[in-house]
Amino acid sequence: MHASIIARIFGLIAVIGLVAGCANTIRGVGQDTANAVDATQQAGRNVGSAAQY
Repeated sequence: MHASIIARIFGLIAVIGLVAGCANTIRGVGQDTANAVDATQQAGRNVGSAAQY
């Protein structure tokens, strides 16, 4: 019975670690997407400014 409880505790710790890792990955993807949008908007502004000259 003690081995079963210890196995459950280690399993719970592993799941918590995986969930935390996924949360960081999702947050990183969101930041990368936001940066890509910002860069695209800036490139559009640069093209617009160049077209005015």
